[in-house]
Amino acid sequence: MLAPKRIKYRKHQKGVSKGNAKRGCEINFGQYGLKALEAGWITSRQIEAARIAITRHVKRGGKVWIRIFPHKPITIKPAETRMGKGKGSPEYWVAVVKPGKILFELEGVALDVAKEAIRLASHKLPIKSKFVTDLAE
Repeated sequence: MLAPKRIKYRKHQKGVSKGNAKRGCEINFGQYGLKALEAGWITSRQIEAARIAITRHVKRGGKVWIRIFPHKPITIKPAETRMGKGKGSPEYWVAVVKPGKILFELEGVALDVAKEAIRLASHKLPIKSKFVTDLAE
């Protein structure tokens, strides 16, 4: 799973996800991409599941770039615990995604193979997303 090596603070506040992505909105590395259409949190397990879905479908051909990283720790209090007594302990990591962000990029495979691989990856994610291509050049 993806997780930061070290962070400044162990626990984060929830925050508010408003607006569209300002950075990471264009395909920079590959030919094909998966673009987020709505805001949300994507866990490190979901990122890994999507990556595996892509690499399995392209049969380890081509190259895959993961354009998001889970920087935000999510805390959970134990079950059957009374309110109060502080914030829970960090349980897992999420990437905060806004609409327009490119999540994955892919190159070195045919268009139909890339479309199917990206479609399989999108089913692993909790947000709506679409296939985009950079074949205008």
